[in-house]
Amino acid sequence: MREREIADRLEIGELLARYAYAVDTGDWERLDLVFTPDAVIDYTSAGGIRGTRDEARRWLAEVLPTWPGRQHLIGAMSVRFDGDEAAVTASFTDTLSPSRDMVAADAAGLIRGGGWYHHRLVRTMYGWRSRELIEEQTWRTVQ
Repeated sequence: MREREIADRLEIGELLARYAYAVDTGDWERLDLVFTPDAVIDYTSAGGIRGTRDEARRWLAEVLPTWPGRQHLIGAMSVRFDGDEAAVTASFTDTLSPSRDMVAADAAGLIRGGGWYHHRLVRTMYGWRSRELIEEQTWRTVQ
C-alpha cells in the first residue's frame, strides 16, 4: 500500500468511529462531519427510514432516546478506492438498552443486532464524507 492509501484508510476508520459516537451519544450535529449535505441514509432493513442526512438526523433524535444505553461496534472494513471516491463495507454490532444503569441480560427492551454498513464515500476539502449509507441488518434479538 502507498502512503496515501494508508492515510485514507486511517481517515475512513476515524469517519466510521465518528458515526458510531454520534449515534451512541446523541450528538446529532456530529453527523455533519460524517455525511455530505446531500447524503442519502437508508435504515429500512432495520425498520427505519430512508432519507436525507437531515431527515435521518431528526428520525434518530426522535427514536433513539427510548434506548439511552447505546453502543455500536464497527469492525471488519473493506475499502475499494476509485479516485476520490470509495466504496466501504464494514460490519457492525449494536446494543440498545432501556437504561444506562446496569440491567439484567434478559431485561425487557434490550435489543442487540448486527450486519453491514455500506457507504459510498467521497473525498471533500474537509476529508472523506459519506454520500450514501445503506444499513444491511442481518440479525436482531429483542427481549
